[in-house]
Amino acid sequence: MISIIGIGSAGSAIAERFATTGNYDVYMLNHNVKENSEQEYKIESLDSPEECENNTPDLSEFFANVRDRVQVFVMGSSMSSNYVLGILQQISHKQIDLFYIKPDTELLTGMPRVVERVVFGVLQEYARSGMFRSLTLISNLDLETALGEVPIKTYYDTLNQSIFSTVHHLNYFEFSDPEIGQVSKPAAMNRIRTIGFLDIKRLKEKFLFPLDTPRELCYYICINDERLATEGGLHKKLVDMLKSKPKNAFLKMSYAIYGTPHADFGFVVAHTNVIQQEKVLDNE
Repeated sequence: MISIIGIGSAGSAIAERFATTGNYDVYMLNHNVKENSEQEYKIESLDSPEECENNTPDLSEFFANVRDRVQVFVMGSSMSSNYVLGILQQISHKQIDLFYIKPDTELLTGMPRVVERVVFGVLQEYARSGMFRSLTLISNLDLETALGEVPIKTYYDTLNQSIFSTVHHLNYFEFSDPEIGQVSKPAAMNRIRTIGFLDIKRLKEKFLFPLDTPRELCYYICINDERLATEGGLHKKLVDMLKSKPKNAFLKMSYAIYGTPHADFGFVVAHTNVIQQEKVLDNE
């Protein structure tokens, strides 16, 4: 079983969705918590990053039963993101997969903009140092584009549900045997990554973050069970599409094909060891 930790209101909103499956232990830390419990912990909403860092609570009792495998969700521009390092250092002996949700930075100003820039850079450096098993970058802007038309009234609910569903599927693939193929284990140095949705007909990727210099691409392809049982030549067709993709000496690809009772779908995970840089706006 995997423990899920949501830090801040946005991170907690994503984490809360994992509790609906019964397959995860869920912990939520944010300033909206009214009373501490086994699953929720109140962290103060403070005015500066320094105050957050200096007031990180002792969570040894709260995290006493956290599993060896932990997945953490945090929104980069939230003041709560300044608690991340202090919180994760208390479970640094665990295997930590950190999911960093990046807001539309072009519309950020003031302290949220400063916080996002600092946290975005610092977490990548810590990932490269080996503090995290992986750091997954997800841009709200790219996620919205990948999903298509998202209604305003359900905007965050739709994005949060998509993030939950995607991560939950990837967890399932990790612990399930494919029909054919095998996704390679990424090199230890390639700890920074993003996820993409797949158009199965063309194996076209819609990435959730514009990852610079991917080193490894891992394709998780889900095909309807009936197609798997009856459609001859399907494996060759899919492999040929993978082979036709642009590649170079530094880029590795692997794939696995799974059965599903539903319509075809899939994901691709791109890994790199390259620190991702902020895009500088013309008016900055």
